[in-house]
Amino acid sequence: MGNLNNHIGVPLTLLSIHADHQMAVVEMGANHQKEIEALCKITQPTIGYVTNFGKAHLEGFGGFEGVIKGKSELYDYLRSHKQTILVNENDPIQVEKTIDYDNKITFGTPSSDYYFESFANQNFVGLSWNGDEAQSHLTGRYNFTNLCAAASLGFHFGVDFEKIKAAIENYQPTNMRSQVLEKDGKVFVIDTYNANPSSMAESLRNFSQFTGSKTAVIGDMLELGDESDDEHKQILALAQSLHFDGIITVGKCFKKVNTKGVAFENTAELSNFLQNNPIESTNVLLKASRGIALEKVLEFIH
Repeated sequence: MGNLNNHIGVPLTLLSIHADHQMAVVEMGANHQKEIEALCKITQPTIGYVTNFGKAHLEGFGGFEGVIKGKSELYDYLRSHKQTILVNENDPIQVEKTIDYDNKITFGTPSSDYYFESFANQNFVGLSWNGDEAQSHLTGRYNFTNLCAAASLGFHFGVDFEKIKAAIENYQPTNMRSQVLEKDGKVFVIDTYNANPSSMAESLRNFSQFTGSKTAVIGDMLELGDESDDEHKQILALAQSLHFDGIITVGKCFKKVNTKGVAFENTAELSNFLQNNPIESTNVLLKASRGIALEKVLEFIH
């Protein structure tokens, strides 16, 4: 199942709320301005959190400034209705957008309402609170931020750390989002549900910290509009600077800029190539936009 974060999915989520439910967590997504505004009118949130301001859907938003303006529509609604904003104080945009607003919950710095220390066990991140640790099955520093946001909301609603710890440790990602899988003696990071320049850069940097040989298989980042060429060039340059043992690109956008490397137009071409040219690395990253369906090549990597 994908997600229910648009003008169709959000009403379906709300219709699934029953009288015995005490609260609902509703994801709202957007690929253009005024979409979050419309979803707020439907949802009427009492607490809101913008997970990040990344370079996603640049084409629809009209550039990165449009992303900031569009996502900030959640803040606009919460302000106008005197509701609560959850703020990551390590994110300068979130801080700037909420600096003059008092009704907020903060996390991320020692002076915040909630502050957590990070730690890593092999390739997985965890958080510690007053000396107690919760180990997740998620990879990447970006997921530490997600854990902090969830834990902060838990504390806000009176959930004790033992229950927060249990929730973190029992969650196993199976949705192609930061999913780590061991298969045929290899470690795979399957992050093929979606991709944009911000999340791609984070994934590549995190993957570079893995121990052992590493091959990055990266696919096109879609909906970038006029900025597509430059963004794909920058991501390719970043991947090359991280000194992976192998870099394979998939998709027309990457093929346009990856003129000297291993590049394929689609997953079918790569799958055919892999049947006679196995990836030798012990760690393999698969990261691309949903439209590339990069997870299809997994069965051909041995």
